[in-house]
This record gives sequence, structure tokens and C-alpha cells, in this order.
Amino acid sequence: MSENTDVPEPDVSADHPISENWVWVGPHRPACPRVLFEHMTSNWDVVAPSNDVHPAASFSHERRAKIAEHFPDRVLVIPTGNPKVRANDTDYRFRAGTDFFYLTGCGEPDTVLVIAPGATGPRATLYVAPRRDHHTHEFFTDARYGELWVGARRGVDEAATYYGIETAPLEYLEKDLTSLDGASVLTLRGFDDGVDALLEENDEDEQLSIALSEQRLVKDDFEIAQLQLAVSYTVKGFEDVVRALPTAQGRGERVIEGVFNLRARVEGNDVGYDTIAASGSHATTLHWTRNDGEVRAGDLLLLDAGVECHNLYTADVTRTMPVSGKFSPAQRRVYELVLRAQEAGIAAVKPGVPFMAPNDAAMRVLAEGLHELGILEEDPETALRKDRQLHRRYTLHGVSHMLGLDVHDCANARNEEYLGDLAEGYVLTVEPGLYFQPNDLTVPAEYRGIGVRIEDDVLVTKDGAKNLSEALPREPHAIEDWMTELWSTTTPHLGL
Repeated sequence: MSENTDVPEPDVSADHPISENWVWVGPHRPACPRVLFEHMTSNWDVVAPSNDVHPAASFSHERRAKIAEHFPDRVLVIPTGNPKVRANDTDYRFRAGTDFFYLTGCGEPDTVLVIAPGATGPRATLYVAPRRDHHTHEFFTDARYGELWVGARRGVDEAATYYGIETAPLEYLEKDLTSLDGASVLTLRGFDDGVDALLEENDEDEQLSIALSEQRLVKDDFEIAQLQLAVSYTVKGFEDVVRALPTAQGRGERVIEGVFNLRARVEGNDVGYDTIAASGSHATTLHWTRNDGEVRAGDLLLLDAGVECHNLYTADVTRTMPVSGKFSPAQRRVYELVLRAQEAGIAAVKPGVPFMAPNDAAMRVLAEGLHELGILEEDPETALRKDRQLHRRYTLHGVSHMLGLDVHDCANARNEEYLGDLAEGYVLTVEPGLYFQPNDLTVPAEYRGIGVRIEDDVLVTKDGAKNLSEALPREPHAIEDWMTELWSTTTPHLGL
């Protein structure tokens, strides 16, 4: 029989969260003895701070200076956002707000950037949470932020070195923001409810979001290198998928999705968007992300996928390939038409031309090809008229969108800027497609259920364009040779 020590049970009611001998640590959890707290917060060696510097620190400084120059008399408040609950007490994996990350390189939640006018120029301050280390009990009791639960944060001093910016404790933010004149403040809203509540809404807040999107249209050297890196990882992911295709047959699209997504997590931060692994007639659904269908020999696989690198820039690439390794005659005819359209679109990319130029060039080729196939009865000139557009039954989407930190980047830019002339440093996709629904009676039976999209990531250069994803084959025979070569190697399916 055990000895009765007569230690009273702790009162852990909401009315009595703390007592002399016990500490309340949350619902559904037993109270902790105070002696355990004392034991846990003692006898820890000091961890030396890192002197590393973020590779984009100098670029981030220039970006902050540029946005401050755009609003010389305003205080700019840009939060990154907070963790989002997935279910009860578990959160989604956190991803920093795009504009915040662009200006800081910081990926930690709850962090806020404030840029204010100063006597010698704009002054940027990053408000960051202190480390929840052994000095306080939160480092082992706080499941959301405690270091023993989720790992260490850089804290105030180390963050200043790493991001190359002045920092302040997050606890100072409320006092500092409430002391500001509301009329002089522009806030990037919708990311942090606490920040939004502290600052009176300004009719011009939207201008900050617009200006940041428009500033991000032109990529600097660091961004271009990161996009190329994301594309390179994506190429590996496509190769992994081809190697896995034999094992996916008879199992399903989830195999394709899982294989590519593994590469994204091994090489980068994550996928840049939900992977589209569309086999057979599923390829005629533009954003097929259920990925729950079968993969069958004789069908085409449309794979639209991109790796997001650790600095959050994402690729966005699509290839359509024959599951068996060989195009059928009907599949090849449709594929070659889409490829001709894409080549016309890429050829149209150059500085000084309208954003819609690649789209217009590709759509003309598609309309002409649809007419030649007997699918579009109208002559192309008539079909392409703005008051007709009958070709769009088979190609619903536009050919391009901007690419960067977001897969559909710079979305808050004004139409006249986003749809204006292309400029050196822009990165956009060129992705025409044809989608013949299985039950479309305007399409010959041999083409029904075929969906083809070819997408590449294109950098606008000084005198033309550079295809960042050209390492992936596009010609039908090149795709067939590529698949055969990958299947003939002894490399494991995942190729990691």
C-alpha cells in the first residue's frame, strides 16, 4: 500500500487559476506543481545568439526605402498575420503575409513592421515577440509558442541582426500604435485583427496594398534567382512523377500528388498552391484538385504544380503527358495545337508590349486550329471578335498571370498597371490550354475528354524573354523520349 502524503488536490477552477503551490496551465490539462516550474526554469546553459544575416536583407532594406518614398509623410503598418486555427487547438502551418515578407524576409507569426518618417529619413521597426526560453515558464507550458513545443524564435536582438532592421519587443506595439495620429497612418488590413482594432480605419488604407503590389511587379535580382531555384526544384518534382507513373496506374492521382508534394517539402518550404494531378477527362476541369481519380494507360496526365522555395517564391508549371509514354494520334493533334499557341505567346513577351499580347497571340493560334479541326465553325477572325469569342467554350482562362511570392502575384495592383505594358523584370506565366468536355457534342468523339495545358514561367528581359522552366521538355517527341529515359534509369521512383 502506498503512503498517504495528504497533499491536497489543486483547485484548478477558472476562479482559482493560481495558488501558492500550483499553477494553472490551461483547460483539459492538470495543474503543475510550482516546484516543477522552479525546476524547469533553472540550470540551463546560455545559447549564444547567431550572427547570421538573411540573404535578402539588403534587398529588403531597398524595398522598404522605396515604399516609404511612395508615402513620405505617412506611417506604414504592415503585419504578417497570426496563426490560423485548423481544428480546436491545432493550427495550420504558418506562412508569412506576402507583402510583409517582401519587406522583411521574416517568416515568424504575429510580427509587425512599422515604417515611420524620421528626421534623417524613414525609420523601420520590426516588432517581434521575445524568446520564450527558460527565463519564463511559457517555454514549456505554452503549446503554441513555447520553445520546447515549437522551437526557438530569434527574439528581439537576434532578429535585428538577422533581418538587418531595428527591432522592438512586440509588447511595445500597442502603446506605440495608439500614440499615432490616425490620419497619418496607413495599415495593411485583414492580416491581424489586433492591429486592425488598434488603428482607426483610413479611407486610403487600400492605397498601401495597391502600391506594394505594383512595386512587386518588377523582380529584383534576388527574387529572380529564387524563382529560378523554385523552378529547378519543380523540374525535379516532375521527374519524380514520371518515374512513379508506372506505380500510379491502377492506384490513382493521389500517388501523383503525393510524389510531387514530397519533393516540395524536401527541397523547399511547401507546394506553392494545391497540386493539380488530373488524369483522363479530369484534365478538362481547370482547377481539379480533388486528385481522387484513377490513372490509366492510354490517358493523358495534366500536372499543374509548383514548388515554393524556402524564401516563399513559387514556380507554376504545367505539363501534359501520356500515362503510357506515347501520345495517341488524337492526343498529339490537340497537344501540338496548344504547343503552337504557347510558342506564339512566349514569342510575344517583350518589354513595352501590352500584358495581353501573349494572350492575344496564343488565342489566335487556338482559334485557327479549332477551325482547322472542324470544331469551330466560324472563321477565326469572326470568332475572335470581342462580341463573339466562341472559341472560349474550349479555352476558358487567360494565358498569363504574374508570378512571384504568390502564385497569382501582385493581385492588388490597379488594372491599368497589371494589364499595362510589360517591363523588364516582370515574371509571368504563359499557359494556353484546350479542354474538350466528355459530353460536348460540338467536338468530334475522338477528342472528347482530352484536356491539354502547357505552362512555363517567363522572365521579361531587356530585349525579350527568358523561359525559366525550359529544362522541362515541351515537344511531343521530346516528352516521349524524356519519359522513356527516366523509366530506363535505375534511380528510385522518388529520385531523392
